[in-house]
Amino acid sequence: MGIGSKRWIWAGRVISALPAILMLSSGVNIAIKSPPVMEGFARLGYPETVAPVIGVVAFVSAALYAIPATSVLGAILLTGYLGGATASHLRIGDPFFPPVIVGVVVWAGLFLRDARLRALISFRRLRLITKQR
Repeated sequence: MGIGSKRWIWAGRVISALPAILMLSSGVNIAIKSPPVMEGFARLGYPETVAPVIGVVAFVSAALYAIPATSVLGAILLTGYLGGATASHLRIGDPFFPPVIVGVVVWAGLFLRDARLRALISFRRLRLITKQR
């Protein structure tokens, strides 16, 4: 079974659901300023006043990612969001790998479920390019 088969597409949907659900719930928790989230914000050095904006950005990015027609835009926005999270954690010496792992899962799930992305990033084509050099 090739990577474009229904089985792979469904695997991509399941894999994509994980970061989508995580980021949707995270966005809501940030926007409503839940106490554990606000403790994390304080530790990272962010004022409580920016929480609603950051929560909405996380929620909208994840929602766009979950909708097939806008999934690539959502993945790009989530990548930026997760890059900021990575930088924030690195700045204070926290482990930085959780947002990196979420980002990898975002793109892996999208790669499996979206033929446009598979056509754009073809590993077979990349191998041919490197062999020619």
